Amino acid sequence: MRVDELDFPLPRDLIAQNPAEKRDECRLLVYSRAEDKQEHTVFKNILQYIHKDDILIFNNTRVFAARLSGIKKDTGARVELLLLEKIDKKRWKALIKPAKRIKKGTMIILDGQIKVIPVESLGEGRFLIEFEKEMDFPDVDSIGEIPLPPYIKRASNKRIDGRYYQTVYAKEYGAVAAPTAGFHFSDELIIQLKEKGVRMGYITLHISYATFAPIRSENVEDHVMHSEHLIIPDETVALINNNKKGRILAVGTTVVRGLESTAVSKKRIGTYNGSVTTYIIPPYEPKIVDGLITNFHLPKSTLLLLVSAFTGLDKLKQLYKEAIEKKYRFFSYGDAMMII
Repeated sequence: MRVDELDFPLPRDLIAQNPAEKRDECRLLVYSRAEDKQEHTVFKNILQYIHKDDILIFNNTRVFAARLSGIKKDTGARVELLLLEKIDKKRWKALIKPAKRIKKGTMIILDGQIKVIPVESLGEGRFLIEFEKEMDFPDVDSIGEIPLPPYIKRASNKRIDGRYYQTVYAKEYGAVAAPTAGFHFSDELIIQLKEKGVRMGYITLHISYATFAPIRSENVEDHVMHSEHLIIPDETVALINNNKKGRILAVGTTVVRGLESTAVSKKRIGTYNGSVTTYIIPPYEPKIVDGLITNFHLPKSTLLLLVSAFTGLDKLKQLYKEAIEKKYRFFSYGDAMMII
């Protein structure tokens, strides 16, 4: 498949720049594959489409304030760091800009006092860095900013983005980007789903900044997927493997990738703790996931490609065209789609 087939025109004013005032009152497009029919509603009405004994699987990764501003000690020139991965108590992998002016041993001062030194270049602007003192996720949160996606053309706001660029069930620190399909679930909606008899489980997939990267190869089959860390706990394995009645519904493309990459047979998964590079290209028959709750995604992206595996590309383009005509909001802070 050519990557150009994943392109579509999108008016810039439909790219959401801010979150919905209330999480569960964004718009929702529901597409039934069995009936080949779509409906338009409000997200909190998703209760009508999720049945007793269905299983919702969420990604409970937590975004940290990975974007740090600093100065080079020798020249005072400003630099920006994007922390990508924690290695140990002091060392991290980071993207540094401008990378050309950074050399091994260059002292960088953050927040006027915290010292960090690049100790090894990893290529493409990435470095292994070492802090002078121990820096855990809460320490980074105290001095950093939420790394908003590049299509949000405003500065990060800790009061707003610290709350809304995070799911209400976020728990495990490690993500640079959020599992945005989960943004629409409020605490109240989760309680209502549980009261209905919907079962819930969690995986942890720490989303990297590369999730925003478009497919750059002419053919989608030639794209190399980025690596992300995945944890599938025993309780989630038991929930899925012992399922006799309900559908398994993935909240987000990361959950699809996580569950499908650990499938050992039809409707059975295994525990996992390690890196994944799962790349889902249509035609694809899901082994685990029966339905998907997701946002509206970037043209020419692996996320759009994955969603098309559930609908077919032509149908997905038709649904996106309708969403654009009806002024749905796109991308991270945008509206939602449910495919069942």
